[in-house]
Amino acid sequence: MRRFLQRALNRVVITAIIVLIQVAFFLLEILRWGNYYVGIAFVLRLLTVCAVIYIIWRPNNPAVKLAWVVPILIFPLFGGVMYLFFGHVIVPKKLKESMDRTNALVQKNLEQDETVREALARENLAIANQSGYILKYAGTPVWNHTASTYYADGLPYWEALLADLEQAQHFIFLEYFILGEGRMWNTVLEVLERKAREGVEVRLMYDDVGCVFLLPKNYNEIIEKKGIKCVAFNRLVPFLSLVLNNRDHRKIVVIDGRVGYTGGINMADEYINDIHPYGEHWKDAGIRIEGEAVWNFTVMFLQMWNMSRYTEEDYGRYRYQFKEPVVGKGYVQPYMDTPLDNEILGENVYLNMIGNARKYVYIYTPYLVTDNEMITALKLASKRGVDVRIVTPGVPDKKFVYWLTQSNYQNLIEAGIAVYQYTPGFIHAKCVLCDDETAIVGTINFDYRSFYHHFECGVFLYRADVIEALKKDMEETFAVSEQITLEWCRDKFVKINVIGPILKLFSPLL
Repeated sequence: MRRFLQRALNRVVITAIIVLIQVAFFLLEILRWGNYYVGIAFVLRLLTVCAVIYIIWRPNNPAVKLAWVVPILIFPLFGGVMYLFFGHVIVPKKLKESMDRTNALVQKNLEQDETVREALARENLAIANQSGYILKYAGTPVWNHTASTYYADGLPYWEALLADLEQAQHFIFLEYFILGEGRMWNTVLEVLERKAREGVEVRLMYDDVGCVFLLPKNYNEIIEKKGIKCVAFNRLVPFLSLVLNNRDHRKIVVIDGRVGYTGGINMADEYINDIHPYGEHWKDAGIRIEGEAVWNFTVMFLQMWNMSRYTEEDYGRYRYQFKEPVVGKGYVQPYMDTPLDNEILGENVYLNMIGNARKYVYIYTPYLVTDNEMITALKLASKRGVDVRIVTPGVPDKKFVYWLTQSNYQNLIEAGIAVYQYTPGFIHAKCVLCDDETAIVGTINFDYRSFYHHFECGVFLYRADVIEALKKDMEETFAVSEQITLEWCRDKFVKINVIGPILKLFSPLL
């Protein structure tokens, strides 16, 4: 009963009720003006036609266009209104001005060391071109002199993070999609409170929608009273929001500008397997970097922070000055992706890796709800002889998304791709590994939300320290996962061949 009341009184539920009340009020107003129904209906239908024309005209992925055009035409009277409020991303003027200022600061502070780029080009021109693409469209340079450590589970990631937080002397920046009260987050918070009392500058960002079921209202104000600066990104408000879809899905920690963390791991107890909401084990992945490349994360955090608080500051005072170069293999390039530009960078980086693969491509993703370009790239890689393997969850967290993921299996398997479901439970990791040379560890799922709607981040790696550990982890994961067969797909004919195609029409909206 207590859990039911918590859910019933939750901000999402309350907001949904308020939105429905507003829609009902809108409908009643139309009925009240019944004598003018013909005129009102004409205006609404005209809005719908304009919305469809606008969707077709925009340089979007055709699948995204189709996913909006279908429901709009199904509901021609209110389809245009629905798209106006939920489909068309309008960047508020104040946010746009702040974004322009922070972009200028990012360009000023993140300059590529050309000697590093030239050295990479001498080693591998294709990889240098990939790195150059990230530099041009994300604005983040590639570095050497950076050590990297891979964590194949949430518990060792958390333990290493706590040890690094204890060593902080100047500042700690944290940015997470999810914070959940429990042993994992409460232990971190205790360290942050103590460090703040010691004079360390501590800043925390969390996504308001990501935490809506987990934190009390105005949690940022509670944190501020503890001496920690805090921002709740893109606050959930009980009105039709024009930017509700654009969530901060990034996970970033920066400590003194010397150490940085990212990956799929949020701050909630399932990530360290203290609780088991989906199966026996929650599989995730994270990465720790130390060295010059941490500067990318520092600037990335400050940009998002200053966009949210509409402030400017001297980024340079947060740059760590290494007395000696950090010993680390290969090249490391943390990067970011934003839904507020016209570049689908997160997906394109994956596509470039898959297109350049010669021997194998191994992928971890909790969701495989993607466009035709990605499916085609994976199939072409397999058809030219590349060993393509994809691991998805064995136990779902979202049923509809799970069915959509499974609806892609047969198509992929028929092209020679090996698809696995993680038998012990849910896999939340977002990793790609190619040819024992390149890898990405980050927050970017193989789905429309990550590619089109969310703020995301990742680390592009070439011949870095983590490559061997990531490959070992993936091989061990294949061994405990179920490889899906065509017979398995045929046994689920209705789900894959009937329900799946219907859901795919709406997949960019899920």
